[in-house]
Amino acid sequence: MSKDVIALLAIVSFMIWIVVSREAVKPSKEINWRKMITLLSAGSLSAFVITISLFQNLPF
Repeated sequence: MSKDVIALLAIVSFMIWIVVSREAVKPSKEINWRKMITLLSAGSLSAFVITISLFQNLPF
């Protein structure tokens, strides 16, 4: 993956985690659980992809 794609994915991932944290501080009766699970899945997947791509770019 190119560095531009990784940078864009990192920015999107950062924004996803901000939304997750804002949703998490709501009282439990007000949390939209479908939204929370979707955002957690997307955030985890994007973090995993970023981590793998950064490890692939390490010189050995």
